[in-house]
Amino acid sequence: QVQLVESGGGLVQAGGSLRLSCAASGNIFSISTMYWFRQAPGKQRELVATITTSGSTNYADSVKGRFTISRDNGKNTGYLQMNSLKPEDTAVYSCRLIIDETNQRYWGQGTQVTVSS
Repeated sequence: QVQLVESGGGLVQAGGSLRLSCAASGNIFSISTMYWFRQAPGKQRELVATITTSGSTNYADSVKGRFTISRDNGKNTGYLQMNSLKPEDTAVYSCRLIIDETNQRYWGQGTQVTVSS
């Protein structure tokens, strides 16, 4: 059974940095597109960043230039480097994998990121 485990969240002051990790069990990571979502209290879930199996990336306008998504297929792990954090980045961040050929989808449990002003 595939499991995704996020880590790296926490409390940070505005302007600080955090790096989130998403570790996948099983042998699906290298054949999957990875997504990072976030959801703040009372708000809709937002797609933050995407990285394809070929390494192409895409970002929400709200995080462009501050966040970097990456992947290490050898470690079955994806990352979201978050710099210049703002209070409005406060949310639960979750990773998602979708296997390109089968469209099977997997979610992590989420990790809380809190940015204080």
